[in-house]
Amino acid sequence: MSAPYRLVIRATGGPEVIEREELGPLAPGPDEVLVRHEAIGLNFIDTYHRSGLYPLALPSGLGSEAAGIVEKVGANVADFAAGDRVGCFSGALGAYATHRLVPAARLIKLPDEIDFETAAATMLKGCTAEMLIERCARVQPGHTVIVHAAAGGVGSILVPWLKAIGARVIAHAGTPEKARIAAELGADHALDCPMDELAEGVRSLTGGRGVEVVLDGVGAASWKASLASLARRGLLVTYGNASGPVPPFTALDLTKAGSVFVTRPTLFDYVATPEEMRASAARLFQMIAKGAVPVRIGVRFPLAEAAEAHRALEARRTTGSTLLIP
Repeated sequence: MSAPYRLVIRATGGPEVIEREELGPLAPGPDEVLVRHEAIGLNFIDTYHRSGLYPLALPSGLGSEAAGIVEKVGANVADFAAGDRVGCFSGALGAYATHRLVPAARLIKLPDEIDFETAAATMLKGCTAEMLIERCARVQPGHTVIVHAAAGGVGSILVPWLKAIGARVIAHAGTPEKARIAAELGADHALDCPMDELAEGVRSLTGGRGVEVVLDGVGAASWKASLASLARRGLLVTYGNASGPVPPFTALDLTKAGSVFVTRPTLFDYVATPEEMRASAARLFQMIAKGAVPVRIGVRFPLAEAAEAHRALEARRTTGSTLLIP
């Protein structure tokens, strides 16, 4: 068995800045838990941290999502014990590691029906989907919703979740193959047209009205199409920057688009307390357990090959969720 280690960055830049750092003995503080990771989730936000789009104090760990087994608990920890199966998706970065010290307040116990890979593949993306649909956009049965990057990690959860609660889904993906995946996930319409043709296509599918909600994790490349696809008083939720941050806009732009609303949420404002975090995860696990949200793990990389996993993610060579395996 190899020595415990973690991956860190000492400078921002391309995937090549990811370095391996050996770990010495780890002892939990009074309110901490030592977790041995079994599976680690790779998310697009990890590339933002690595590249410097989201600035970090350096050096820094990477990743926030992992699942594993409790090895030791601190003196004040009463809710967890050695041998517990747990997951974590919020708090300080550092999930790219074989072992990790985690505040007990940021841990979730995994239900028996949720295995390590399922948890690591879905917690961050799935709780993001829960937040976007049920607490941010508050999508209602009968609403028509555009999902961008519908075959990606978050998109492939958003599509079936929306269908399960009675929404109509117009999925958009970058290639015909990814559009087919979105259709298989249950989208009512799965488009792969250029962005400058999307709004016209959406208007034709909605009788000229547009959609109540757009869930947009693409950012710069989709901004104009998303805004032009909204119904009067619709809501654009821009939650990611896969193509770069959205361009500057004015309040008058929202008026011209039909008195629309725009929000830029981050999951961590919606899981700010242990209670919010665990409630979000419980809702996600409920949706998975009843089959409403299928879990699609596209590819697994060894943890040591995290740089190559970042390259694959940024090159759009992945679908579904990507895992790092210690």
